[in-house]
Amino acid sequence: MTAQAADFLAIAEEAADLAGQVIRPLFRSALLVEAKGDASPVTEADKAAERAIRGLLAHRLPDHGVIGEEYGEERADADWVWVLDPIDGTRAFVTGRPLFGTLIGLLHRGAPVLGIIDQPTTGERWIGIAGEPTRFASRFGGTPRCRPCASLAEAELSCTSPDIFDAATAPRFAAVKEAARRTTWGGDCYAYGLLALGLVDVVVDATMKPWDWAALVPVVEGAGGRCTDWAGRPLRLDGDGTVLAVGDPALLPEVSALLDL
Repeated sequence: MTAQAADFLAIAEEAADLAGQVIRPLFRSALLVEAKGDASPVTEADKAAERAIRGLLAHRLPDHGVIGEEYGEERADADWVWVLDPIDGTRAFVTGRPLFGTLIGLLHRGAPVLGIIDQPTTGERWIGIAGEPTRFASRFGGTPRCRPCASLAEAELSCTSPDIFDAATAPRFAAVKEAARRTTWGGDCYAYGLLALGLVDVVVDATMKPWDWAALVPVVEGAGGRCTDWAGRPLRLDGDGTVLAVGDPALLPEVSALLDL
């Protein structure tokens, strides 16, 4: 790791710590939940956590860009751009389920190079840096390494919700679900962390924004998996919103063939 990357990692972890300090006191508390334009819930925890991260980045890395779910873009054309989702899985958060996380990603010229999935209430943190093995810290233990999976018929499939699919994408996901061994729902970013721990084999999602996937790519790929769009292409800021993660790269052609019809 270069000294520059080491500095960025330290700042990313500091940002995750700050977000956690905001989020933990509000978890399972009485919250005023607003309705966002897309009808998903947003709380003061989302907003305050993103403000805290943005404040840190503005102070420490003023020439970097930021893209965040709650407060939009600043200098999004910079070489280095931070991509933030303060609470990925807000529905889980507002219903008291610890299946959410803070996502902090860093893009270099559009490519994901650093990612953190932080679960502030359970104390779990995944750290991915392009070209390096994923790291994992948790009192529960666990080794960040995807497991082999010979075929989709043997795979544990996960998806955030069936509601994310429309008339065009639902049949394509249904084909994967039919071929998989078993399907579980929910988890948002947490499911990708479980894939990086070798507990899930495939995650399929749609309607994903950059703040939903930017941090996931280095975590999944540093654990030996692949994270692409449904066609198997690298994820891009101007992509179609589909995301496919496989723990065993050998699964990618089989799953992508069913999704990219």
